[in-house]
Amino acid sequence: MEKQTITRADLLEAITLCVPGLTRGQAREVFELTLDEIAGALLRNENVNLRSFGNFSVRYKKERIGRNPRTGVEATITPRRVMTFKASPRLVRLVNGG
Repeated sequence: MEKQTITRADLLEAITLCVPGLTRGQAREVFELTLDEIAGALLRNENVNLRSFGNFSVRYKKERIGRNPRTGVEATITPRRVMTFKASPRLVRLVNGG
């Protein structure tokens, strides 16, 4: 089975087809505002919960010592924030054919 990547353009096309009367420009505006709001919430350290899809959140990772797997040389990994996603049970079931 060949993997396909869904792009921003594909999502905009799907929105335009699913909502009669919505122009491409309006679909793009709604889509961009949605993405901006999700990103803004994460920047404000808020969790984003999309029911039946999953949860996005930001975690803090402390500074730690890591090791280059090729050379074995130790290096300090700086503290940072990482975004995490946890799929909802419904999405997991759908992906697994349930």
